[in-house]
Amino acid sequence: VQLQASGGGLVQAGGSLKLSCAASGSIFSIGAMGWYRQAPGKQRELVALTTSGGSTDYADSVKGRFTISRDNAKNTVYLQMNSLKPEDTAVYYCNADVSYSSSGTYMREYDLWGQGTLVTVSS
Repeated sequence: VQLQASGGGLVQAGGSLKLSCAASGSIFSIGAMGWYRQAPGKQRELVALTTSGGSTDYADSVKGRFTISRDNAKNTVYLQMNSLKPEDTAVYYCNADVSYSSSGTYMREYDLWGQGTLVTVSS
């Protein structure tokens, strides 16, 4: 089982980007899914989180600008980022709590990470 993130790139301040992260493998179910980011020289921080029931939570710095959503049928989580600022520049990582089958055995990865996608916002 793995998470594959995509959608990063270079955008001017005030612009928008949409990140996607798809889980693949023999998946039974996915609990919470989230996006984190890590800027150069800084610790990784939570950006947005969504539960399996659809509840969401956001870092104060992105409230009103970013929207997290998920498509459970596609095992995919999205992050719509609007009104981007230079301080949003970071590598963005997706994270998920995934239950899956490994050779017929039930497994659960509480903290599965994607590979990261770089978002650069120019001023």
